[in-house]
Amino acid sequence: MLKRVSLFPILLVMAGVLLVGCNDKGAVSGEDVKKQVDPYEQLVEEKNKELELEPLTLTTYSDEIGASFVSPEYREFAANGTVTIEGSIEDYRGLKSDYAWIIVTAEEEGVAGREHEYYAPIKDGQIKQDIQFFNGEGTYHIKVQLPDDERENYYYETVRFTVHNVNPDMKRDVTYTPYGQEVGLSLGFDTSFFEAEQTFPLKGEAEGLDEEDTVMLRVSKGTDNWNHVLAVNQEHQFAYDVPLFYGEGLHKVEVMVPDGDRENYYQTATTLMVNNTSQQTMKPIEYSSLYNERGVTLETPAYSGDESSGDYTISGMIQPEAELASDTTHLYVSSKKGEDTALDVIPIHDFRFDDSFYLRFGPGTYDITVSVPEITKENSDTFRFYSVAKFQVENSGEDRRDLLPSRGVESDHPKIVSLAEELLQGVEGDREKAKAIYDYVAEHIAYDVEKYNTDDFQWDDSALKALETKKGVCQDYAYLAIALLRASEMEARFVEGNAGSGFTRGALGGRHAWVEVKVDGEWLTMDPTWGSGYVENDTFVAAYNEDYFDPEQASFEETHYRTGISY
Repeated sequence: MLKRVSLFPILLVMAGVLLVGCNDKGAVSGEDVKKQVDPYEQLVEEKNKELELEPLTLTTYSDEIGASFVSPEYREFAANGTVTIEGSIEDYRGLKSDYAWIIVTAEEEGVAGREHEYYAPIKDGQIKQDIQFFNGEGTYHIKVQLPDDERENYYYETVRFTVHNVNPDMKRDVTYTPYGQEVGLSLGFDTSFFEAEQTFPLKGEAEGLDEEDTVMLRVSKGTDNWNHVLAVNQEHQFAYDVPLFYGEGLHKVEVMVPDGDRENYYQTATTLMVNNTSQQTMKPIEYSSLYNERGVTLETPAYSGDESSGDYTISGMIQPEAELASDTTHLYVSSKKGEDTALDVIPIHDFRFDDSFYLRFGPGTYDITVSVPEITKENSDTFRFYSVAKFQVENSGEDRRDLLPSRGVESDHPKIVSLAEELLQGVEGDREKAKAIYDYVAEHIAYDVEKYNTDDFQWDDSALKALETKKGVCQDYAYLAIALLRASEMEARFVEGNAGSGFTRGALGGRHAWVEVKVDGEWLTMDPTWGSGYVENDTFVAAYNEDYFDPEQASFEETHYRTGISY
């Protein structure tokens, strides 16, 4: 007769043999086992012994919808960092929402705030939600509210309880409202409390949103708040370095998604708490409606009032799916300090831009305007552009307005620098240097009559283009002369004005540009366009003359009317 033998004691014996066979380093002593016991579990036991563990009580609304809870069991109890809320609803089909609203309130304000919310899905009448405690050790009051069975967006309190958390670890869960869950929002974080300095890098994905949608950010601290709309790309993603404007302390960052029932209205999808460690307060960037319409994403800067020591970089992208994105090949940047204004061009390659411009007017506060160009197929000698963002920059760099490269004047380009060195080799004196550059430009550049007649001006017209094509109109002559002068460390500036008869025989003339260069401390006038020849019967006649190098001013002003300086 076979006798059944339990394997359990045999396994114990074998385990005992294995333990005996281990060396001292591998052995587990009774003291080690005690040390591995979670000390917070012991605190939970001790705290619960002090409390009267009364059963959980539900409100009358729970009876109406048949709600019950298996966890937690008590109205007041201790916990070790986590509590699970689990229950069921018999009459869940009639509810006006598919989510239970859970509000967790800390008894005392902490570094992560005082309140946190969860929206637990109700699936086939079942609710289950793990709760962690955002301020660590302390007392928390938790309220579970279930949706009304008659009215939309209305909840009834069903149960509340108190938890004494003994674990000091702060764990603020990432939670999503019904609006966030319905669009599949995910930020990829395992916490919703952060510490950052000045800016906070945010990235997200929402499968329910596409490139026609936007998300809104709301940053607030106390009574101060700021809103900003972000584009969503074709991969349903968005990203932004969120400015923490309001100095040191806790900032609330809400990610908001479109309300499908109301146009131009957003609902909170999730809330993050970010503790800013910087004391610096910042000003928001001002965005126009065109910012999103033209698909602009300004990545740098993230706030107004940044500091610089002479030049400043902006970077970002144009959303490829935005209207006119493929035609937006550049941005215009206007920098204004007092009465002085400069205009620069930032090129866009593969829908991205990352370039700098000079703060050329010395130390002080600059108002910066970033603009998109008007997209038109018609030729023009003027370019319209429209503001998308405005901010300020504090500059500490020196005033080098007439020496630095500028729009159309690539005085730092190797070809320009090399030519300037060649032209001025062996030339002494400022006047002689200026004359050598005047001579070169007037003798080597042909007037482009077709460009003038057809208004075929381009945003990237420049000294370099004039040098390569050996032709241009008055602005191009001026660009090249100024670039060569500045490359030679001579102060030079672009003069805007009007010109009368003289260059174009028998015509009244029109808008014109020429050059002023500082020679031995005084501004000298030169007009290399008129020094190159003249136009007759729509044909350029090359006829170099030096009459327009330092002309007698009274005579010059009979044909040239100066309106200002362009930077």
